[in-house]
Amino acid sequence: MNQQNYTASIVVDATPQVVFNSINNIASWWTINVKGNAENLDDIFTVSFGETFMTIKIIESIPYQKIGWHVIDCCKHWLEDKEEWKDTTMKWEISTTNNTTQIHFTHIGLVPGIECYDVCEKAWDFYIQESLFKLLTEGKGKPDLK
Repeated sequence: MNQQNYTASIVVDATPQVVFNSINNIASWWTINVKGNAENLDDIFTVSFGETFMTIKIIESIPYQKIGWHVIDCCKHWLEDKEEWKDTTMKWEISTTNNTTQIHFTHIGLVPGIECYDVCEKAWDFYIQESLFKLLTEGKGKPDLK
């Protein structure tokens, strides 16, 4: 079976430095409920959405080019497999073309057929294509405020 990891891409008129720093500023586009550091290699941070949480380790950090996150613990309380995201990896790739910056996101392990795929796909679409995009183009994202 060919498994297709979730991907999303956006293009913005912002420098790679601004993009890199904005992605690392989790509270400005994903959720204000973040604990720990999310800026440097080997940092560990936890994001929470009510009872749901994900603890993530930064496994790759090449300034203005790449960021890699690995889920080391999680609880998605509404799923049968509450640890469905555990050991999944999120890759951010930043590149420039014609004075614009492209952000390509891949969530390795988030594939069609797993229990949370439909809900998680919609959530990532919102947080990347709307919230992060608005942060980079209008100066203010739409993070989860609960």
